[in-house]
Amino acid sequence: MRKRILTACALCSITFSFGQSTFKKNDIYLEAGGNGLFGSVNYERQITNKSGLGLRVGVGFYSEKAFYLTIPAGINYLFKLKNNKSFIDAGLGVTWTRIDGKLFVGSKNQNADNFVNFIPSIGYRRHTVKDVMWRISLTPIANKYSFVPWLGASIGKRF
Repeated sequence: MRKRILTACALCSITFSFGQSTFKKNDIYLEAGGNGLFGSVNYERQITNKSGLGLRVGVGFYSEKAFYLTIPAGINYLFKLKNNKSFIDAGLGVTWTRIDGKLFVGSKNQNADNFVNFIPSIGYRRHTVKDVMWRISLTPIANKYSFVPWLGASIGKRF
């Protein structure tokens, strides 16, 4: 009897150990467009050990006539599709923007302007075998100046 109990326990522990999820919770990626507005580097972390709710933060910039500094932050939810590596990615982001690029609001530059963008997003995300993630999203921007339809594309590494 003791042998059968030990065998059953061994089989259960082997089954449970091989059944562990290999879902990686962290992503670091480059984004063109999207929440960073023009270009940004972002870090994202899934809150649980499987796809679902995640948090993101990043830093971005753009320069043409003025230097724009952006700090995107947001939440998202990954809805798993039939393939375990494909997801619908839905989220809500807020991006703080500073037009003269200086981090300190007390700047003496009178042309400095700070504003906040609200950016909902919906898109397709794919995780590859080599721990690469890519995504394409519709990310309209709403701020004190206007509402603008916008797109974002991301590529990065999962760990």
